[in-house]
Amino acid sequence: MGLDHGGRQAHRLRVAFRIQSSNTAFQPGQLALPEFLRDRIPMVKIGAMGKHGSELSAGSTGYWIEPRYDHPEFQRALTELNHLLAARFDGDPLIEWVDMMHVGFWGEGHFGGYPSPFPDFATAQRTLNSMIHMQLAAWKKTPLAMNTQPDISNTGNREAIETAVRGGAWVRSDSIIVEEPIQIEELANRPPWLAAILEDGYFRSYDASKLAMDAGGVNVLENYMLHVLDLKANYWSLWTESDHLANYDQRFPRGFEHLRTNMGYRLRPSWVWQRKRSGTSELVVSVSNRGVAGVPGVLWLQIAGADGRFKLRGSLDPGYPQGGGLRMGSFLLPDGFVGNVNLSAEIEIRPGVLKPVAWACEQPGNADGSISIEVKKMNDPGWRKAI
Repeated sequence: MGLDHGGRQAHRLRVAFRIQSSNTAFQPGQLALPEFLRDRIPMVKIGAMGKHGSELSAGSTGYWIEPRYDHPEFQRALTELNHLLAARFDGDPLIEWVDMMHVGFWGEGHFGGYPSPFPDFATAQRTLNSMIHMQLAAWKKTPLAMNTQPDISNTGNREAIETAVRGGAWVRSDSIIVEEPIQIEELANRPPWLAAILEDGYFRSYDASKLAMDAGGVNVLENYMLHVLDLKANYWSLWTESDHLANYDQRFPRGFEHLRTNMGYRLRPSWVWQRKRSGTSELVVSVSNRGVAGVPGVLWLQIAGADGRFKLRGSLDPGYPQGGGLRMGSFLLPDGFVGNVNLSAEIEIRPGVLKPVAWACEQPGNADGSISIEVKKMNDPGWRKAI
């Protein structure tokens, strides 16, 4: 994995990671497993390789060889690995999410069209369900993300995805172009409180010198970018070099600009009213979401007196405000309060785990990320107006 905690702290870069249960780059042979496990876990030849170009080590031929994922030694090692990783990284503020450890090539729940190493479907389903439940129990603070790969290898992906999503896992896909339509439907219509992570898994070079325009003046990569917004995604991962990205952005700035201003959630308190309620002032806050994605968790709002005299908190429904929508909440202020209050927000991404929200406002905020609101006297002629 090679995570440099000091470097990430210095640059405040957040990362995510995946431990792959298998990888075509390490085939043929028993290299799908660490050396200390190879004598403990049976390996299965699932098919002849043939010539697969860069997927093979030095262009060699042989057999795709996969471990028996259902073997007790494999499951014991997988559980131990998760507990060790969770002890170190669960709740680390610089870890954005962790991909669930899946079976198959690249840990994506498939075997590239070859038969699976499981003896039957029931064993595969039981094994995969056990792996999902184990990881949901091990990671309590950092979000987990489940690959939505269709079940092309008959390993029980559909039930495992449902189990993971019901357990609060986010969803991710390796491609938004070459996968089955059902995956696009699944991602676009996920519960609004779950984040979606999309990978550009088809065109990966972003070499602007090789791109052609269609009749509408849109190049093929920009067309793919816009699908990220169609699926209301929170994150987009790219496979390319930074120089290519910079050159592409300089020549075709429209695509990245659309993503910067619309991807994920972008919250702001678009209206705040003061009104009479129960003999005191009530502040009604309308939070708008300019982004395409819902809030990945529960949004908590807080009103605090600028002088520190009081603090009020409350939450909205999970996932709200959804992309392009708004949601309202209200606070009853202390009797007779006049002065400034500070409005801030946090997202509860896992039970008891809160992350601050940066308001998507043009106006500058306070050092702690809040914005100040003036509460007026009840008999002030302007008290009925939006603040």
